[in-house]
Amino acid sequence: MIWCDEEAALRGAICQVARMAYDKGFITNVDGNFSVRFGNDGILITPAGLPKAFLTPDQITHIDLEGNVVAGSTRPSSEVTMHVVAYKERPEMRAICHAHPKHAVAFTLAGLSLDVTVIPEVVVTIGTIPTAPYGTPGTTELPESLRSIVRCSDVVMLDRHGALTLGTSIIDAFRKLEVIEHTAEILYYARTLGAVKELSPEEVRKLLSTRSPLGVTTKNTLCSRCGGSHEGYQC
Repeated sequence: MIWCDEEAALRGAICQVARMAYDKGFITNVDGNFSVRFGNDGILITPAGLPKAFLTPDQITHIDLEGNVVAGSTRPSSEVTMHVVAYKERPEMRAICHAHPKHAVAFTLAGLSLDVTVIPEVVVTIGTIPTAPYGTPGTTELPESLRSIVRCSDVVMLDRHGALTLGTSIIDAFRKLEVIEHTAEILYYARTLGAVKELSPEEVRKLLSTRSPLGVTTKNTLCSRCGGSHEGYQC
């Protein structure tokens, strides 16, 4: 099969990130799905049912923005609709990671939110980590549950079902996935030691005021008032 240089590079990057997610324990071998935008109206996405740790570029499926297969012999992920919805809501984003990081998922199972202002670096970059209401996997409920949140956030927890992140590249989306799990793990350990104290509104304001000098331009849930759980801040 002959691909242009861009498509070959994107297919390789998807396989690399899928392997990294498996190695870090964010997915079991057939879990999760990863995609990138290709051209103006295409998506390259991981296939259904194949082990993510051993994917090869030729197994990546090329679909259009409606989820229809354009090229490839594999069936696209069964959760392709989540990717389609997210790209339509955020056309400037170029990649999506969906995985099941253990600590982060455990928080949703316990009914605990990651939508908290506790770690300064997270506050400055993405703000907080909102959770979408439960939607039945394999139905339209799941993509619809995240639609309003991805409009104002690059990261979202899916109640009982994992995390979804959007990025300007597949590595950027994967980095945000790491941030979610790292935050959840820190909060897990902090909760075993005692009560977790959130940063005060004034401390949050000071942190957000550093975004512009630092050149941080990521969408921030505290600035966009995403989910409405925190007061709006000037960013």
